[in-house]
Amino acid sequence: MADLRTVSEVPASVDLPTLTSLAGTHHARVVRPLGTHEVAGHLVKAYGIEAPGRQVEGVGAGLEVAEAHLATAGLRGSLGVAVLLVHAGGDGDYVLVHTWIEGDMSDLAVFVGPVGAPEGLRPGRQGLAPCVWEAAVFAYERDAWVRHVLDGGGEIGERLAAWAADVLEGEVR
Repeated sequence: MADLRTVSEVPASVDLPTLTSLAGTHHARVVRPLGTHEVAGHLVKAYGIEAPGRQVEGVGAGLEVAEAHLATAGLRGSLGVAVLLVHAGGDGDYVLVHTWIEGDMSDLAVFVGPVGAPEGLRPGRQGLAPCVWEAAVFAYERDAWVRHVLDGGGEIGERLAAWAADVLEGEVR
């Protein structure tokens, strides 16, 4: 097996046409904070992500999905703190609920649905993970969690308030 860091030839398993096309169409998406809410006994920081030409029409449908999911989060070791993404994507709508759980880990649920039909949101297929734009928000949130809650100073309530106030806003790639 060759060390690919030193080989300029791309392995045959790489789908060059698709990857080249994907790189050529990659673009920024707008991220907006949608407030921090109490949902099913959890502190939930919400964001909207918008594909070009799409807008997140409020956080209500996302909070409803989050509420149903978080109602049983204690069974998965939830610490009572979560991040909600409501993504008006180019090919559909997505709701992601990322919950901090015991042992420095997290729980992720991805819901998918047709454009503009929140009643059509359903759990995504097993193994579905965040897209590049969603992952950018989660990376920011991971750092905010560590900075304010795990490594922060003061009482836990003060740390959570600092975490809630630290939001990402603008374009992500």
